[in-house]
Amino acid sequence: MSDLPRCPKCNSEYTYEDGEMYVCPECAHEWPRAAAETAAGEAEKVFKDANGNVLQDGDSVTVIKDLKVKGSSLVVKVGTKVKNIRLVEGDHDIDCKIDGIGAMKLKSEFVKKL
Repeated sequence: MSDLPRCPKCNSEYTYEDGEMYVCPECAHEWPRAAAETAAGEAEKVFKDANGNVLQDGDSVTVIKDLKVKGSSLVVKVGTKVKNIRLVEGDHDIDCKIDGIGAMKLKSEFVKKL
């Protein structure tokens, strides 16, 4: 069985490689091999905390470093517990709500799972 990806346009299983491209003989669609590989890598994105534990939506975490809140004089202190996180794509990969501060975006490298 072939391990080549199916055609993204018509879902045909008869794709083949032509240099740096994949080609579908049924609909004549061509797409770069690098794009198919990065799409597969993004689908399997795993979010990890500072200790390497895998994070999931709804987890509770603790902040491991004092974090200044951009645009204000507030600081999120070490040991602040954050409940019910939501994982998102982007530079800051955790959306959450912190008591006394409100909605925040955090980087997973500055938290540890409870």
